[in-house]
Amino acid sequence: MPLKTLLLNPPSFENFDGGAGSRWPATREIESYWYPVWLAYPAGQLEGSRLLDAPSHHVSAEETISISKQYEFLVLFTSTPGYPGDILLAAAIKRANPNIKIAFVGPHVSVLPERTLRECPSIDFVCRKEFDTSVVDYANGKPLKDILGVSFLQDGVVVHTPDAPQIENLDALPHVTDVYKRDLDVTRYNVPFLLHPYVALYSTRGCPAQCTFCLWPQTLMGHAWRKRSTDDVAAEMAQAKKYWPEVKEFFFDDDTFNIQKARTVELCAKLKPLGLTWSCTSRVTTDFETLKAMREAGCRLLIVGFESGDPQILKNIKKGATVERAKQFTKDCHKLGLTIHGDFILGLPGETHETIRRTINFAKELDVETIQVSVAHAYPGTELYDFAVKNGFMVGDHKMVDEGGHQMAQIQYPGLPADDLMEAVHQFYDEYYFRPKAAFRILYKAAWHHEDRKRLYKEAKSFLKLRAQRNKWVRDKRAAAAPPAPETVSA
Repeated sequence: MPLKTLLLNPPSFENFDGGAGSRWPATREIESYWYPVWLAYPAGQLEGSRLLDAPSHHVSAEETISISKQYEFLVLFTSTPGYPGDILLAAAIKRANPNIKIAFVGPHVSVLPERTLRECPSIDFVCRKEFDTSVVDYANGKPLKDILGVSFLQDGVVVHTPDAPQIENLDALPHVTDVYKRDLDVTRYNVPFLLHPYVALYSTRGCPAQCTFCLWPQTLMGHAWRKRSTDDVAAEMAQAKKYWPEVKEFFFDDDTFNIQKARTVELCAKLKPLGLTWSCTSRVTTDFETLKAMREAGCRLLIVGFESGDPQILKNIKKGATVERAKQFTKDCHKLGLTIHGDFILGLPGETHETIRRTINFAKELDVETIQVSVAHAYPGTELYDFAVKNGFMVGDHKMVDEGGHQMAQIQYPGLPADDLMEAVHQFYDEYYFRPKAAFRILYKAAWHHEDRKRLYKEAKSFLKLRAQRNKWVRDKRAAAAPPAPETVSA
């Protein structure tokens, strides 16, 4: 029997969508959670293990510590924003269960293994990059020195074993939906633009795109694109449909689901007979024929990283896409009836007040169903991080999130301070959603989709509350920076 293993997406800030499922870990404007897909793979290979997703299931730190007493081995997926709290949790778990072995996994510790081990003596070792094999090998009794891709302290010296090769045969991995069925409550997962309840999984790993800000390809799974066979994906989807007849949508959370036309069309042919509603990520380079095959196979929505409406910024971040291509792609989707959720980032290299205005206007011209506006975050291990540090563009404390885990501007430029970026985020949202066309879409949905009305009301309240908090932060920061008023001297 392997070590009794707990695979943990840890509790953190209230409603924090942590690193185990999110490329952009933060507490959202609207409470939402992605699935801890990465942790599900080793969980499916270890008998007697448990996948505990504390944030989505609202499991407290105290409850997590109590649960950990039943286990011999803890695998904790950390993130850069959540790391300070995660090492405190690891220390508390070690105090409660001194014999437990603790491994940290995820992008942050992959990039900073030595610092992690020295900052938190409670951590026994770190797994670098993809950790499926290293976690399973350790649980099955293999000595650390013989496991590839791990770092650990030995007599005060940090030992780094050689990097593990990337997993090529993805069909050999377990189906994550089997683990979800065993350990998770799918009704706990909500993403505002997806139907509820939804279930997420991967059909590929890696991303050949070179975006300078993107976290996972640069720190966790690499750029080499590896794919599951279409038969394996279709088999998992068929079983998932049986597991959860109440699930309204499945989501392929690949970094780039449809980057290879032939494979996408082949997979669509096998998904179509299942009669599923599904959504996925997409690049704007996807052509009309591929989009048509996807739509006919049940695809409803695409998450698209438009990022910016400024051509030079797209070049600066090596996006590999153009404004013109984004416009044609959006027209194709509208023609086919495919819904788009558009992602935009403010504060990328080259950002100015003028480029922000260009991006807001670009987004309004695209007129997609929903948008997400983020501030640029420079994660350790990314090209964006190296650029920001080298040029002195990082905000003094490098802080990514506030006390509630909400995004804060971490990068600022001459003429574009952090408070201007934060203010621009809400200006973006206001201009986009308070247009008559966009407001009508929301009101129509609330009026005619009764099951969504309560959800929309709750989401609107959450968003407006955070909006008010951030506007207050901007006002307070500007007031603190303003020179004191001159004293008046009475005659």
